[in-house]
Amino acid sequence: MKYYNSVNLVDNLYCYIWQGMGNNCNTSVFTNILNGPKPHVIIDPGHIVNESREECFAGLEKAMAGDKIRVDDIGLIINTHSHPDHCQANELIVERSGAQVTLSKEEDDFRNTIGVSLYRAFGIKAPRFNPQFYIKEGDLDLGINGFKLNVILTPGHSPGSVCLYWAKKKVLITGDVIFFMSVGRTDFPGGDMAQLKKSIDRLAELDVEYIIPGHNTEPGGIIRGKDLIRRNFEAVQDFFSYGTG
Repeated sequence: MKYYNSVNLVDNLYCYIWQGMGNNCNTSVFTNILNGPKPHVIIDPGHIVNESREECFAGLEKAMAGDKIRVDDIGLIINTHSHPDHCQANELIVERSGAQVTLSKEEDDFRNTIGVSLYRAFGIKAPRFNPQFYIKEGDLDLGINGFKLNVILTPGHSPGSVCLYWAKKKVLITGDVIFFMSVGRTDFPGGDMAQLKKSIDRLAELDVEYIIPGHNTEPGGIIRGKDLIRRNFEAVQDFFSYGTG
């Protein structure tokens, strides 16, 4: 079975859209943006094996190889948040490439406290990794030719969730904050609907041509075009308005 649909979205950004039956996240890879021998950055590498026993990471590695991207050449892992379906495979990449790992401090604090109980409740082994540094709100300079991603702290689905905005190409990577006509769930420990609304209101102010959500709620996965993205934000914001009534 083909677990991922590979999309070279723009320039050196590759998206791996999950196609399996069980739960797993979409993954993004920026190629050749770091100095040194391991120039690639991966965002949310996902599960190793999911609840349906699908070999998620093996499928991701195969899909990346089709684009001539090697796991061994990954120098940095960025996690939008610490739920296992987004970061369980960190440990395999670190073993293979020695990549650094980062997420927000707020999310790492959650991972090591409330998150432990969350993983146990779902019968999932807690993801094993040690962040080398924390990403903060603002620009993250990634090295070559002034390449930057803007980090936006967007709590709600999880206390330290972040979204990543590539302003030059108007790409927004949203993790589990917002999907197509839907939002990330807030009924897990650490979720907060009021915070999620504030986070989405902030994102709606950005100039965006592409949204890469953490999960698919429409065929194709990626939300494209300013008009559709504007309508998507409006629909989601209307949901909050009705829901709070």
